[in-house]
Amino acid sequence: MKKIVLSIAVLILMLFPASAETVRIAAMRGPTAMGLCGLMREAENGPVNGISYEFTLEGSPDAVVPLVVRGDVDIAAIPANLASVLYNRTGGMIEALAINTLGVLYIAERGDSVHSIEDLRGRTIYSAGKGATPEYALLYVLSSNGLEVGKDVFIEWKSEHAECVAALRSDKGGVAMLPQPFASTAVLSDPSIRIALDLNQLWYDVAGLGLITGVTIVNREFAENNPEAIVSFLADYRDSVDFVNEDSSAPAVVASFGIVPEKAAEAAIPYCNIVMIDGAEMKDSLSFYLSVLESQNPQAVGGSAPLEDFYLVQ
Repeated sequence: MKKIVLSIAVLILMLFPASAETVRIAAMRGPTAMGLCGLMREAENGPVNGISYEFTLEGSPDAVVPLVVRGDVDIAAIPANLASVLYNRTGGMIEALAINTLGVLYIAERGDSVHSIEDLRGRTIYSAGKGATPEYALLYVLSSNGLEVGKDVFIEWKSEHAECVAALRSDKGGVAMLPQPFASTAVLSDPSIRIALDLNQLWYDVAGLGLITGVTIVNREFAENNPEAIVSFLADYRDSVDFVNEDSSAPAVVASFGIVPEKAAEAAIPYCNIVMIDGAEMKDSLSFYLSVLESQNPQAVGGSAPLEDFYLVQ
């Protein structure tokens, strides 16, 4: 039924093009931007379904935040918890439009001894991201499986992912938590390293919902003034995500926009969980995820989880 409704929406937009002449989109280089690459490629040749898209790619959230706050972009793909922070910081100026990336965190090891969460008992996990989503996600999964940090399992926090890989190579019994595409890059550079556990699956096993990495937000005023453009963008975005996940040329397209090299993209895309989830499913998954973060550290979501008006459900 959802696909039929979407097809009707696309048909309407073909007959009556969206009113917004230009949609300005910002994204971070990495998995949260990969899903846009099909649309970015198409937009290079001109308007798509009556809309001209302008894209800005940045290397960090710090570079995207000012663009959102100043209203220099209409739509942005950013970390899920940052979306909540910006909602609180701007007094509700933004809305969550879609989930663009599920879990990208993986447990890697040297060898073949870790096949379940229980196999982490007694191990030291090397990880970067203390005080951010990686820490909260890992703690939730461990505690939900009865593993107490400091007693049953140990975490050694590093400042960079490269340090985690170095520690993994020097500790035969250690494991590392790495995000994509860094995890796949580490495997490519060292065949003795293998991806052992998928944190997205571990989260789903205990929560019944997927772990969320990135979301796509929209300026509330823009969304209210351009509802047709939002419908058109979501349809274009879904097509773009399908292209990235299914087309063999996608890694080359990802590399052409300077997101990651082609070989790294080819290895990482199957593990990046790139999606386009909107509507009620987006609201249910995202609200639960943000509530988990709030329970561990309210500041991780900007003080409190967003209110109902944060979720743009069409």
